Amino acid sequence: MTPEEIGALIRRIEDEERRLRLPRFDNDDAWRLGSLLVDMAREQGAPVVVDIRRNGQQLFHCALPGTSADNDAWILRKTRTVDRYGCSSYLVGLRFAAKGESFEEKSRLDPDTYAAHGGAFPITVEGVGVVGTVAVSGLPQAEDHRMVVAGLERFLA
Repeated sequence: MTPEEIGALIRRIEDEERRLRLPRFDNDDAWRLGSLLVDMAREQGAPVVVDIRRNGQQLFHCALPGTSADNDAWILRKTRTVDRYGCSSYLVGLRFAAKGESFEEKSRLDPDTYAAHGGAFPITVEGVGVVGTVAVSGLPQAEDHRMVVAGLERFLA
């Protein structure tokens, strides 16, 4: 990806994070959002894990056929990155790339604990801030990210 393409992608994701804010978020919302993402994945034949957390508590988790425990590990690593940086895991990785740096080398964080790859997105409640994460793992990182964004867009519609 060229620096211009990385910059454009960063701006797009920043816009997604501004747009995709929820008026509230409780356990029932987590169930509805998670179920929506699972339905979307099934429609696409996507072998993914869907995970939703609020304040560190796992509220929804579903592993579709074709996934493995490796996907669960990716979910945890990407979710920790959102928790630490307050923005999507994909955006974190792109911001490092925009500076010509590698997250794994420059963040000083254990790559077995954190991953700046697409697929984990902050759950932001208007007037409150980031309260949790919604994550998908199983596809290439840009597709994981797009699935989460599409799910949030449908959920908010």
